[in-house]
Amino acid sequence: MEPVTIAAIALVAVIILVLIYLSVRVVNEYDRLVVFRFGRTGPELVKGPGLVFLIPIVDRPVRVDLREQFIEVPSQTTITRDNAPINIDFLIYWKIADPLRSVVNVAFFAGALQGIATTTLRAVIGDILLDDVLSKRDQINEVLRVKLDEQTERWGGKVTTVEIREIIPPRDVQDAMNRMLSAERNRRAVITESEGARQANINVAEGEKQAAILRAEGSRQSSILEAEGFSQALERIFQAARTVDERTMTLQYLEALKALGASPSTKFILPLELTDLARRVGDYVDRGLSSVSSAAGAVAPRSPDAPAMGTTGGERTGQSG
Repeated sequence: MEPVTIAAIALVAVIILVLIYLSVRVVNEYDRLVVFRFGRTGPELVKGPGLVFLIPIVDRPVRVDLREQFIEVPSQTTITRDNAPINIDFLIYWKIADPLRSVVNVAFFAGALQGIATTTLRAVIGDILLDDVLSKRDQINEVLRVKLDEQTERWGGKVTTVEIREIIPPRDVQDAMNRMLSAERNRRAVITESEGARQANINVAEGEKQAAILRAEGSRQSSILEAEGFSQALERIFQAARTVDERTMTLQYLEALKALGASPSTKFILPLELTDLARRVGDYVDRGLSSVSSAAGAVAPRSPDAPAMGTTGGERTGQSG
């Protein structure tokens, strides 16, 4: 075979290999190919995933990544509604939802998103007070996400999440916040201490109340027992007094007078029953003498001229009376 023929065959083989290389593309699952054919494209020219065949020289593919990505928006100085300057930086998570529009409608989606994010942030923060900016971070994130998603929809993108990473207020505001935080902690400490003291006082009062109730109950039981004992003692004294005769009572009365007379007191006590007492004592003496006389008369004979013992006793009785 002539050298010219071999060279021609080799050239044709190289051309075929180049054409095959230019006409065959392997598209990953997370990629799409937007094919421009003679400079024109459409939904039917969005290819992938898998093996994609192109027309060499005629077709020009553009690869689009559909995975979720993020961009970091650097710290931005914004003015709140009450004219307080603050610095905010945040993250934006996004992905391509329409590969065709992301290629045709915007040149660089990530750069365009970052630019629109800075202006949207200033517009949102300008309508919010400083206190709300510091306390309502989640609501601000949602508002930013919705507004950015509306703006990027025409570019075929989808903003999934917006996260404010850091908010730096002015120095004087930070100092005021620190003082407020310290005052709040002191207030909570005072409230906690007062609550503890109140609970302790309540517990002490409850204990004293229970102790008073128990003491009153014990006093009541003691009084009841003393009354019952005194009642039983009086009942027994009354029963014993019913069996005591008049003579024994008189002797007891005399013993009481004797004890009063032996007292070192200078008072003279005259019982109201003095006359009755003397009469009773005289009766007892007369009865004793009559018994003695009766016994003597029975032993010795009585003289006719002697007076009767009964008369003598009667006279003495009368004298005593």
